[in-house]
Amino acid sequence: MRIFGVILAGGQARRMGGVDKAFVTLAGRPLIAHVLDRLEPQVERVLISANGDPARFARFGCPVIADATSQGPLSGILAALTRAATLGATHLVSTPVDTPFLPGDLVPQLLLAAEGSAEGLALARTTDGDHPATALWPVTIAPALADFLARGEAKVTRFTNAHNATHADFPDARAFLNLNAPEDLAAAEALLKGAV
Repeated sequence: MRIFGVILAGGQARRMGGVDKAFVTLAGRPLIAHVLDRLEPQVERVLISANGDPARFARFGCPVIADATSQGPLSGILAALTRAATLGATHLVSTPVDTPFLPGDLVPQLLLAAEGSAEGLALARTTDGDHPATALWPVTIAPALADFLARGEAKVTRFTNAHNATHADFPDARAFLNLNAPEDLAAAEALLKGAV
């Protein structure tokens, strides 16, 4: 089993003023650096899913994969699955670029959960609900995902439900805190300072 990771950095960050969310700073470092710190030790290799000039990510030393079509996070996941398969991966773990507090046991827990899925697909879940963009994907699911997107579908949970995804339960909902707006960023800064 060879597990790669992909950081989904293709969103438009409208609630953050349309900035490139990967480079929004948290505790003096870009969000993508925080996510890399959490994900990189758990996988063989990390890819970055992003459109636009890939050179802006050069300092992170990860291959940058652009979407073939822009249909939300599933487009990035499909592009990364395709690239990961060519590099010999068997599985891909996806996570958004705005989740700087990922758990250190993310990948092992997703793998355990996937053992209960006929298709090997598992999503992260907390008491706050599902976190469908943080998931384990077998690379063999890529053709089904390509067909799904070709039909004009784009909703992650519609695809994962249709493919019998299981769930890995995590006790701390803050581990998947999405920094979508300035107030989320302020809350994350407070968390890092131990103020919450």
